[in-house]
Amino acid sequence: MLLFFTLGLLIHFVFFASIFDIYFTSPLVHGMTPQFTPLPPPARRLVLFVADGLRADALYELDENGNSRAPFIRNIIMHEGSWGISHTRVPTESRPGHVALIAGFYEDVSAVAKGWKENPVEFDSLFNESKYTWSWGSPDILPMFAKGASGDHVYTYSYDAKREDFGAQDATKLDTWVFDNVKDFFHHARNNQSLFSKINEEKIVFFLHLLGIDTNGHAHRPSSRDYKHNIKKVDDGVKEIVSMFNHFYGNDGKTTFIFTSDHGMTDWGSHGAGHPSETLTPLVTWGAGIKYPQRVSAQQFDDAFLKEWRLENWKRLDVNQADIAPLMTSLIGVPFPLNSVGILPVDYLNNTDLFKAESMFTNAVQILEQFKVKMTQKKEVTLPFLFTPFKLLSDSKQFNILRKARSYIKHRKFDEVVSLCKELIHLALKGLSYYHTYDRFFLGVNVVIGFVGWISYASLLIIKSHSNLIKGVSKEVKVRLENVRIQMMV
Repeated sequence: MLLFFTLGLLIHFVFFASIFDIYFTSPLVHGMTPQFTPLPPPARRLVLFVADGLRADALYELDENGNSRAPFIRNIIMHEGSWGISHTRVPTESRPGHVALIAGFYEDVSAVAKGWKENPVEFDSLFNESKYTWSWGSPDILPMFAKGASGDHVYTYSYDAKREDFGAQDATKLDTWVFDNVKDFFHHARNNQSLFSKINEEKIVFFLHLLGIDTNGHAHRPSSRDYKHNIKKVDDGVKEIVSMFNHFYGNDGKTTFIFTSDHGMTDWGSHGAGHPSETLTPLVTWGAGIKYPQRVSAQQFDDAFLKEWRLENWKRLDVNQADIAPLMTSLIGVPFPLNSVGILPVDYLNNTDLFKAESMFTNAVQILEQFKVKMTQKKEVTLPFLFTPFKLLSDSKQFNILRKARSYIKHRKFDEVVSLCKELIHLALKGLSYYHTYDRFFLGVNVVIGFVGWISYASLLIIKSHSNLIKGVSKEVKVRLENVRIQMMV
């Protein structure tokens, strides 16, 4: 009986582990060729502000007096750049959010084994593809991008982890630390020839991770005065940093600024799930290569945010969070992150139609590369007569779409190029999902059959034991009756 229970425990453990083997596998593949747009980029440098835990409505809405909590950002929306909502995905945590923003792919579910703190599988990112990246902020976020970078061109500056106290009275100090250290960095660069030379290179990135809003949201909730005051402090800090950049680089018009958030937050100060307050984050862009504000008379969306925020007349351009990565790479002319599944939002670009078409074509080829590698890997581990390819994107169809897109570029039919490349991207993404879940049904059926088999075996064993017990009892009863009968005869 002990052997039976031990065997049962082992089988249930195997069935439990099979869930992770089937559903918690990394979607990432390696071996792709880097792809970049073969035209001069509009920007030499990019500044990325990520206000951790900032909800879209908290930034865009006006207060009870009709004033903006972030007057500088609102002025950008109305006079200098483009804006919209960035739609995140579950889990709405900091690591998956930053990976989507900077690497262009959504959470690798295998990272749950490390508590969403880092990715167990190496991946490419905007920082890795840049010539140099300097980053300031939380020690929980910055190291994961420096760790996976090839070479030593990603520099991180973090405060002590003890500063991240969710019960702190003044979490704005986390953001003040970042702004002050960026200013000190540029002041020091004026007296350091080596550093001065590096920050005047092209294809460079500056990343400011601002954790104060998230910390205040956890400690005091988004409706609190502390959370809203922190938004004002961030707005003031961004204004100072932008002014410093423009002054340092002599207003050369070669800097692009991106302001966004990794995730939002519920009214009670949590995040991780899929409520709109957690998945809707702000996106404001301005500077080199970014389209200026577009005045419109009417816009169609499934929500009433435009009226609530009094932004009905400024064109809103929504994106998926992973789309921000290809946007940033195209702006500074570095290769698209190899694992990115983001679709370039060309409506944000203020450039020639040729540049938009070439960038979209590069985006399509980059995602198609992943599809080809994924298909090859699956084909190698599947018996030839059992392999079923993704029929919607055959080799001939890939060739025809790419050839047609190149022909459209040659004949300056740029709108057709963008549409065709988007079609190819959607097919490639479907194909990636198809091959990632290729064995899921087969494995699931095998687990079910195995589980049913074990239940049947256990049931038969119990029935057999019960039958033997009944037989034993019946035999004993017969013996006793026989003894009684003999005694009565005597």
